[in-house]
Amino acid sequence: MAARTKSAKDRPSYRCTECGWTTAKWLGRCPECQAWGTVEEFGGAPAVRTTAAGRVSTAALPIGQVDSRTATARSTGVGELDRVLGGGLVPGAVVLLAGEPGVGKSTLLLDVAAKAASDDHRTLYVTAEESASQVRLRADRIKAINDHLYLAAETDLSAVLAHLDEVKPSLLVLDSVQTVASPEIDGAPGGMAQVREVAGALIRASKERGMATLLVGHVTKDGAIAGPRLLEHLVDVVLSFEGDRHARLRLVRGVKNRYGATDEVGCFELHDEGITGLADPSGLFLTRRDVAVPGTCLTVTLEGKRPLVAEVQALTVDSQIPSPRRTTSGLETSRVSMMLAVLEQRGRISALGKRDIYSATVGGVKLTEPAADLAVALALASAASDTPLPKNLVAIGEVGLAGEVRRVTGVQRRLAEAHRLGFTHALVPTDPGRVPAGMKVTEVADMGDALRVLPRRSRQEAPQEDNARR
Repeated sequence: MAARTKSAKDRPSYRCTECGWTTAKWLGRCPECQAWGTVEEFGGAPAVRTTAAGRVSTAALPIGQVDSRTATARSTGVGELDRVLGGGLVPGAVVLLAGEPGVGKSTLLLDVAAKAASDDHRTLYVTAEESASQVRLRADRIKAINDHLYLAAETDLSAVLAHLDEVKPSLLVLDSVQTVASPEIDGAPGGMAQVREVAGALIRASKERGMATLLVGHVTKDGAIAGPRLLEHLVDVVLSFEGDRHARLRLVRGVKNRYGATDEVGCFELHDEGITGLADPSGLFLTRRDVAVPGTCLTVTLEGKRPLVAEVQALTVDSQIPSPRRTTSGLETSRVSMMLAVLEQRGRISALGKRDIYSATVGGVKLTEPAADLAVALALASAASDTPLPKNLVAIGEVGLAGEVRRVTGVQRRLAEAHRLGFTHALVPTDPGRVPAGMKVTEVADMGDALRVLPRRSRQEAPQEDNARR
C-alpha cells in the first residue's frame, strides 16, 4: 500500500503564471485572476508548514501610551489635496491616485512634489512612462522647479529601491505603478503578479522609512482601478481623479482613507500653466446674465461636504421627426425622462410630448444626486412655456413620481452657500430648518406649488399655443 502511494514531495503542483496562485491539481481557468490557460505544472506540491513563535519587533503597549506624533499629517502645499487627504500626507502613508489618461494626474503630482520639497524633506519623483527630459519640460511649464526635488526615469523595481537608499526622500512619487516591474517575478509589467510585487515592496519601504508615497494607477474602460483588487486593500488612501477632457474642472474624490473622511472633494482647474486648486469653484458652473433667460434654473449640489451652485439649462423646439430627440449633457438621461413624465402627468404641461428636448449643465459639472430634480423640472417647464424664472432663484429638492417634492440632506448648508453668492430666493421642500437672514425661502410640497413661480398666463397658454401649431 505504501509503495503505491505517492508522497507529498512527489505529487505535482500547478501555478498560475499571471498571478502566482498555486494548486494541487490542474485547472483550465485560474480562480484567482480568472485567466484561461495560465495554470502550469512547476514542481512538487507545497509542503504544509507551521509557523513557530518568534521574536517580536516592538513590545505591545496600552493604546493610550502609543505615541501618535509620528502620524501627524504634513501639508502637501496644495490646499485642495490636503482637504481630501484629511490635512496632508502622514509619514509612511501610501496613496493611490487613479484616473483616466490625460486627466492631469502627472501634472498634479509633479506640482505636489515640487511644493512638498524643502530643506528638511526631499522629494523623489520616479517616472516610468516618460523620459526625464519630458518631465523637466512639464516642470518648466507649470513652474515646478525645486532644488530638493529629485527626478529619475526607471522601470526596474530594484533601481527604484536603490534611488531610495541614495536620495533618502520624505516623499516618493511613482508614475505609475503599472509600468514598473521586478526582475524576480515572471510576467509583463502591469500584470497582477508584477503590480502586487511592486506595490508590496514600496509599501514595505514606506513603512520602514516613514516615507510618504504617492502611486499613480491606471483605470479600466469601466472606470475601475486597474490591477488586482488587493492593491486597493494594501494602500492606505485611494483617490479618484475625475474630469471631462473638454472641461477645465477636475475633481479629486476620496474612495478610501485610513487617516480621514471619504466625503471630501477637492476641486482643481486645469489650464495651460498647470493645475490650480479652486477654493470657490461655483463660478465655473454659472452663467452671469443681466436678463433672465427661459429654460435656466439654478440649484445647489453637494460634492461630498462641499456645496456647489450649478446651473441647469433646457431647450425645447418643435420636432421634425416622428420620434422626438432627448439629449442630455451632465445629467442622467433616466432622471430627465422621469421629470418630463412628471411634468406632463402631474404638472399638466402637454407641450413636451412631441418636442425635441435638450438639457445640460454649465461648466462640465455632472449632477447625479436627486436634489437637482426640482431644478431640472423647472428648467424644462420654463423652456416649454418660454417664460424665464425669477432672477436670483435656486431650486432644491427631489421629485417623486407622484409629483411630491421630497426633503434632501444638507438643505441648510446649501442655502447658506446660495446666500453667500447673492441669491435671495429659494424653493425648498417643507421644513428646511434654519434659513439665512435676508433670504426668502418658499416651501413647496409638490410640483403644483413649484410651478407657481412661473407666470400663470404663460403656463396656461403654453399647451394652447402648442395645440394651435399642430
